[in-house]
Amino acid sequence: MDDTILLINVGVLIIGIAVGFLIAKAMEKAKGNKLVDSTKNEAAAILKAAKIDAEAVKKDKILQAKERFIELKSEHEKVILSREKKISDVEKRIRDRESQVASEVDKNKRLNKSLEQKENDFNKKLDFVENKENELEIMHKRHVDMLEQISGLSADEAKVQLVTSLKDQAKSEAMAFVQTSVEEAKLTAEQEARKIVLGTIQRVGVEQAVENCVSVFNLESDDVKGRIIGREGRNIRAIEAATGVEIIVDDTPDAIILSCFDPIRREVARLSLHKLVTDGRIHPARIEEVVSKTEKQITQEIIEVGKRTVIDLGIHGLHPELIKAVGRMKYRSSYGQNLLQHSREVANLCGIMAAEMGLNSKVAKRAGLLHDIGKVPDTESELPHALLGMQWAEKYGEKPDVCNAIGAHHDEIEMKSLISPIVQVCDAISGARPGARRQVLDSYIQRLKDLEDIAFGFPGVQKAYAIQAGRELRVMVESGKVNDTKAAELSFSISQKIQNDMTYPGQVRVTVIRETRAVNVAK
Repeated sequence: MDDTILLINVGVLIIGIAVGFLIAKAMEKAKGNKLVDSTKNEAAAILKAAKIDAEAVKKDKILQAKERFIELKSEHEKVILSREKKISDVEKRIRDRESQVASEVDKNKRLNKSLEQKENDFNKKLDFVENKENELEIMHKRHVDMLEQISGLSADEAKVQLVTSLKDQAKSEAMAFVQTSVEEAKLTAEQEARKIVLGTIQRVGVEQAVENCVSVFNLESDDVKGRIIGREGRNIRAIEAATGVEIIVDDTPDAIILSCFDPIRREVARLSLHKLVTDGRIHPARIEEVVSKTEKQITQEIIEVGKRTVIDLGIHGLHPELIKAVGRMKYRSSYGQNLLQHSREVANLCGIMAAEMGLNSKVAKRAGLLHDIGKVPDTESELPHALLGMQWAEKYGEKPDVCNAIGAHHDEIEMKSLISPIVQVCDAISGARPGARRQVLDSYIQRLKDLEDIAFGFPGVQKAYAIQAGRELRVMVESGKVNDTKAAELSFSISQKIQNDMTYPGQVRVTVIRETRAVNVAK
């Protein structure tokens, strides 16, 4: 009985456990279904929100694309308008050119018609002159026949007698003139020789050229231009205000232009820009500091250059202000020629020429160095540079001969000593040599060509060469057309024509060469 009850209890317990397990499974399944439904709802909400965001992004991108399209369309229209404007400008210029060409064609037609009319008139006049020449020749022959009958001499005999009498008369007059000239020359030989030498060398045509008023400052890249200009142009305005130099920034690659009539200020600006660009700090305060230091540096360099120059030339006792003026010549050009180099050349030439003539070479060298100090004034003056330089020399205690040479080297005042024409001559020599000054080379080449052309203008000339920098013209003549007597006459005629028609430095020797060649070939 107990065993039966125990079995029943165990069975009930097992059934309870089974029922509990089934109930738990049913509850777990319900809970899982509920979680799945919740997850599906959340996923649907996320998808819905994503669709809404995607639509918004899509609309935004479409709007941006439309704006970009409108912007590109506007730029394209601007480019098209610009091209159309350029095309219309080109068409206008072409129409203007066509109008000018039509006008020139009409003008040429009128000129051709006028030229044909003048040519017809000239031919008529030429026929008239030929007829008159024939009549004149007939009358001349008739008169010669009449004179031969009256005098009893032929024309050739009368010509020989006349030429003989004229030769004798010319020889006697020439000998008398030569004798008188020689006697006068012996009396004043030394003085006249000096005047002739000075007068010959003074015949120098000084060239003219445009002063160089700009310097080019090279840059490593175009990016530096923006730093030099600065924000709203403040840096470039500060540089121009501090140096007094105009700075031109244009499309020239890797370079800017410094423009100023004063070469010292231009050099200060160039060195200051170099320091600023190298340092990298470019702002108004730094600019003023660098420019101030550079001005002091240039001033000191000017004094040192002046001292070295007078020491090299052996000139002593020069006033410090004159030494400073000599140093400033380094930054000044005259007709494109450096003024200090020019003055040194003139000083050396004056010393050599004065020594050759027996004068004081030291005084001449001193005057030659100082002759152009009037070209480097501290302030503007209305006086010519020669007179201004003479005033400075007088103010700082130079001798009267030196002062007169400075003031008279361009004939502004009267020359009172032989030092004055020496300075004038050496100034012209330094400037007239080929390559010393701008535009001299072109005129020098043209002068040589003109010398040769003058020789070719005479009959019998076969070849002509200008040699020794234009100081000699060598002319080859045809031996069959020019004899020895005519060769001498030709040399004199060419030299006279050169003297009358040309301007040249120094003197030109004309050498006429006539040679007879006999050539045979041995076979």
